[in-house]
Amino acid sequence: MRRTIGQGGLEHRQLVLVGQQGGAHGRAHVSKTTTGVVQDGPVGSTAPAEVERPSTDVRPDLPWLTIVWNDPVNLMSYVTYVFQAVFGYPREKAEKLMMDVHHKGRAVVASGAREEMERDVQILHSYGLWATVQRDS
Repeated sequence: MRRTIGQGGLEHRQLVLVGQQGGAHGRAHVSKTTTGVVQDGPVGSTAPAEVERPSTDVRPDLPWLTIVWNDPVNLMSYVTYVFQAVFGYPREKAEKLMMDVHHKGRAVVASGAREEMERDVQILHSYGLWATVQRDS
């Protein structure tokens, strides 16, 4: 049985040697080789076998979203300015996002790694906008 764990595009396999229990006095002999392989049972009586182990979440890390929410405080022209200043969006895109915030109550203004989106939210907060991070579904 084989288990492959995805870790950032890398592959990891575990090899466990399973041997006979017992020996001269009914005790198992356990030793660790220099390669880190554990031998269970009398030395020389082991046979390699791959054992499947349950893994944790193997889904790829989905993108995270920065969402700006409508608020009763900031002017539409100011929100447009912030989108241009923070994200470098051209005026047309910044205005479209601002209108989404105004009419729909929210707009996704960026997506990417969680740390980047958290940084963007902090910057938007420093400009006085209401913003949150959400995992893309």
